[in-house]
This record gives sequence, C-alpha cells and structure tokens, in this order.
Amino acid sequence: MVEIKYTPTICPFCGTGCGLNLVSKDGKVVGVEPWKRHPVNEGKLCPKGNFSFEFINREDRLKTPLIKENGEFREASWDEALDLVANKLKEVSDEDPNKVGFYACARSPNENIYITQKLARVACGTQNVDHCARICHGPTVAGLASTFGSGAMTNGFDSIEDADVIFVIGSNSMEAHPLFGRKLIRAKKNGAKLIVADPRYTPTAKLADIYLEFKTGTDVALLNGMMKLIIDAGLQDDEFIQNRTKGYEELKELVSRYDIDSVCEIAECDKDTLIEVTMDYAKAAKAASVHGLGITEHSHGADNVMSVANLAMLTGNIGREGTGVNPLRGQNNVQGACDMGALPSDYPGYRKVADEETTKWFNDYYGVNLPAKPGLTLIEMMNAAHDGDMKVLYIHGEDPVLTDADITHTKEAIDNLEMLVVQELFMTDTAAMADVVLPAAGWGEQDGTFTSGERRVQNVRKAQEPPGEAMLDWKIMEEIAVRMGVPREKFHYETARDIFEEIREVAPNMAGMDKERMDKPESIHWPCFSEDDPCGPLMHKEKFAHPDGLGAFMPQEHLGPVETPDAEYPLLLTTTRTLFHYHAAMTRRCKTLDNEVKSGWIEINTNDAEKLGVIDKETVKAKSRRGEIEIPVRVTEDIKEGIVNIPMHFTECAANMLTNSNSLDPKCKMVELKACAIKVEKLSG
Repeated sequence: MVEIKYTPTICPFCGTGCGLNLVSKDGKVVGVEPWKRHPVNEGKLCPKGNFSFEFINREDRLKTPLIKENGEFREASWDEALDLVANKLKEVSDEDPNKVGFYACARSPNENIYITQKLARVACGTQNVDHCARICHGPTVAGLASTFGSGAMTNGFDSIEDADVIFVIGSNSMEAHPLFGRKLIRAKKNGAKLIVADPRYTPTAKLADIYLEFKTGTDVALLNGMMKLIIDAGLQDDEFIQNRTKGYEELKELVSRYDIDSVCEIAECDKDTLIEVTMDYAKAAKAASVHGLGITEHSHGADNVMSVANLAMLTGNIGREGTGVNPLRGQNNVQGACDMGALPSDYPGYRKVADEETTKWFNDYYGVNLPAKPGLTLIEMMNAAHDGDMKVLYIHGEDPVLTDADITHTKEAIDNLEMLVVQELFMTDTAAMADVVLPAAGWGEQDGTFTSGERRVQNVRKAQEPPGEAMLDWKIMEEIAVRMGVPREKFHYETARDIFEEIREVAPNMAGMDKERMDKPESIHWPCFSEDDPCGPLMHKEKFAHPDGLGAFMPQEHLGPVETPDAEYPLLLTTTRTLFHYHAAMTRRCKTLDNEVKSGWIEINTNDAEKLGVIDKETVKAKSRRGEIEIPVRVTEDIKEGIVNIPMHFTECAANMLTNSNSLDPKCKMVELKACAIKVEKLSG
C-alpha cells in the first residue's frame, strides 16, 4: 500500500518565510502542495518555492564522508573523517585558537547554527565564527543597531499593506522576495503609492507609481538630499524628534550641505522626480521604506542603512503599523544566524563579546575561558588565510568560492590553508577544494526552526530520512567536540527542541518562546522576553532599543564606491538575483528551475551596446582588475546607461570573478559586491 504524507514546513530559500507542505510517497519527498492557512503566504508560492523539493533527492547528493589524498577524493568512514577533523582542530586551537575559523550556514535551522558557534567557542576557544550576513545584510544589522538599538526589521510583513507611501530602494522584491512583492501589490490596491529607486527598471520598478532612476553607490547623497528638502519645507516631525530621538542638530547641519542640484549631479537622477518622491514620502501619514542588498552590499553599506533610518526618524515613521524600515533578508535563516550568535562580535541574542560581564557569563555557562575580544569576520578569515595567518577553516553549508568577492583571491586563500573542512549537501565549488567533506542532512530531513526577515520564528519539519550515511549537522558537531575532549554532556541533545531550550536560556530575546506557542501555525516574533510577552512583529512603539530609549540620528557623508569607472574600465558593474534562482547549489539542482534559466548574462544599456558594437545574445569578455569571464549579452533599456548587471548564481560566468574584495566597509566589514569598474570587449573572431 502506497503511503502519502504531507509535512508542513517553511521554504528553504529567501527570508520571507513562506509555508508549504512537503509531499512524501513511501518515505521519499516527491512534491510540494500549498499550505493555505499559513499566515505569511496563504498557500501562494513563487517558482522557487513550488519546485524547492527537486534538489532533495538529487543523484549527486553527498552520501558518505570524503577525504582528499593526492588531489583526489576517496570515501572514508565517519570515524576516520571525524577523527581527522577533530585532531586537526584540537592541534591548531591548542596552539592558537585565532588560527581556526568557522562559517555557519544561514540556510540551516537555528539549532544547527547555534551548535556551530558553540563548537567554535567551546571546543576551539575561538571567537572566529561568522556567516554570510557579513556579505548581505551585515550593514543592516550594524546600521539599525546604531540608530534604533536593534539591527532587524522594525515591522511585520503585513504592516506594509497599511502604508500610504512605500519607498523601495535597492530591492527587487518581485524577483528576490516574490511573496513580499505580493504584499506590495496588495498595498497598492489599498491605495498606497509605490516609489522605487533603482539603477535598473526591475519588475518591481514596473509596478511603481513613481520610478526614480539613479546611479549605483550614490544612496547616501540621494537620501541626504531628500532630508534637506524635507527640513527646508518644514515637513520634519518635530514632536517625534524632540521626544524620541537625539542627534538631530548634527543631522540638520550635515544635510544642509546637500543641495538638490549637487545631489542630482552626484546621483545622476531627475530633479523633479526626486522632489516629487521626497514630498510624497514626507507628507504621508504613514510612510514605509523597503531595502535589500542593493544598498547594503557596498563599502559604505552601513552608511546607506543609517541614512534610511535617519529619513524614517526625521518624519516620525517608526513604531506604527504602515511605517518603519523594512530590510528584506536574502536567505531563509540569515536572520536566525545573526540571532544565534554566528557573529564574531555577538553571542546568541546579540549579547556583546566585547562586554566583559557578558563574556564572563558565557564562560561560566559553557565552562570555558573565551576572551572578551571579537574574532575575525569571514572576509577577515579569508584574508588571514591568504596571508598565512589562518590554518583551518570549517565551512558549514556556505560556498564562498562562488559567493565571495574576487574568486581568485578566495581560491588562493583556501590553497594556503592546512585544512579546509566543508559540511555540505552537494559537491559545491568550495567543497571541491576541501580536504575533508562531511555529508549532512538537508532541508526536509531534519526538525528545527527558521527565523524569517520579520523575526518570525517558525518550525521546520522532517519529511524523510537523509540519504546514505549523511548525518544531522548538530550530531556531526557533537561527535567532533567529543573527540576534541569536550565532555559529551555539553554537546549531547536528543532532539532539535532540546537545543532550542538551551537557546532560550542564553538568548533573552527568545526566552518566552515555549513549545506550546511555537507549535501554533502563526508562530511568534522576537523580541519575546517571557511567556507572557505578546511577541508581536512591531518594534519601537514607545521607545527604541537603546538603553536610553532614544533613536540616534547618525548623519553620514557621501563617499561612493571604492572603485569607479575610468578610461580603462569605463562601466560600473552591479550584481543581482533572478526570479528562478537563489544560490547555485540548490536552485540549479532543481530541474524545473534550471530549465527556465540555464546560465548567466550581462545586462547592457542599448546605447552602451551600440558604442561597444555588441548585439543581444552575443558572447563578450567582461573584465575587471581582478579577473575576466566570457558571458552572453542581454541588451536592454531597463538599466541605466554606464551601468551593467550580472546575476550572481552561475559558476561558469561568475560575477564574483570581477568584484572587488579590497573594499571593506569600516563599520561592518562588508565587501563591495554592488559596484566595481569593468570593461566589456568583443571576442576576437
């Protein structure tokens, strides 16, 4: 008799947190069906969600541990692989824990991520643990923590439907977060005016009531200009500023220097459109902003985010439904990875490593002796490896060889390591360079929780067994810790829920998330300090999260990209996602999605293409100071002249062969993925 089972769970792709049902037949996942009562997406799914199941049972799943010898992988037993990893980690961390580093996986459940940071800190004694928020929304965390006291989305997703004006900057929701895009459409039907500022005329921009085209990397100048217009017109919210903020006079003085004509020259935008956008936002009873990686992946990404926050506080658009600053998180659990303390500066619950009392608390709780000094970010770890100052990297479910800036630099750094350990589902570009590959259970094969971009913590559920000898991530790490000499009772858990109970103990903002409340379909949001806390999505209602309760204006000067076009490299490159792809290891292994978009392209404005003498679909050479690729052209009017765009998913024409790793944001160590100078050349013959 055939057994058909539906398992309600959460989509493994973007940070919207859509619910779906995995359909299994005789214990194997074979499809997806709607979860119509899910509060986020109400049964609707984007193409990625609809076909998400297709990668689970791919024939190229990793099923046994692999050890590289003489440049070739061979199969190994778990005991051999775990002993090899544990012995090397112990050898190096005993010598110098600063020479060991960990990448946590932002696509994995919270429970796995928590154990990753615990393995780093408890077994190896290092604060060198980070994850990919560093190269996506790290600037959001830093920027909003500086201004609001908390580095997360201020409102729930549904709040956007109550806005009168929505200002979208650096976000293409209709492709990157389609079910949030649905909420933008609903907001428009409710009467909201949608404004989109972007160098590309994206599918989201095509929905807009007003589209503001501007130059990549000039966000601070643009936003400062808007704030000057608001103050000059007397449209600032004086009551909100006086009662709920500090630093206004400094902001007012700085933005006074950003006159509209100079701003439009810097941003290469239309003056009348900028004035119209500003007045609509300032005069709205309820105005909300939405941003994505378009403003964060810059060498001044934190400045961009702080400027968005300044704009919201200036107009009193915080702490109410229909307002707020709404960053759309790129990955399904990148919010959770920050929450879990997979950061070199933060323990779980955003408790600060640099605070002596906090570090003492964790030392007492874990029974270790960690320094009250932040560790290295993932960019700094890779740079340390390149310089010979990092010996072992343990990469859990990340693929920096594809996703980090300047792939050549990344490969050189990895070659310099004494050991690279990769815990993965597939033989990714990074796994192929590893010394040891550990096969892990994936989505649909384990229980746990994801935290979406609106801070909603939701259960993910197991629908089938992992393939072959693949193990649960936290079980793998338990075995490594024990082999390193950590008492098993410090790392042993019977279930993922047992791990979550420990998370509740160490992260005060999640302490109220008991099992009964977590098992309800609507789930709950942090901050959730007690079981009596309503744990709703709206933050900063009466006070901000700073100790004094005030929002802090953080005025910023325009800096622009580190690398700008010149005579040799005359075009400015930006990078994006597409509707059908997420990261290569997952969606490119979903047959239906891969059939829709099989490879990459470079978008070039029609006038630029004419100057270069290239035509649509012609293969060209794109070259920067760091590398070059061959890639087909997509000629379009939908991108600003002088700017080109490459989707980031495709290893055969990888955008990050061109991007600039020597461009760190000093406030959060973000690397500039959204702006670098390149040239495009015809291929000879």
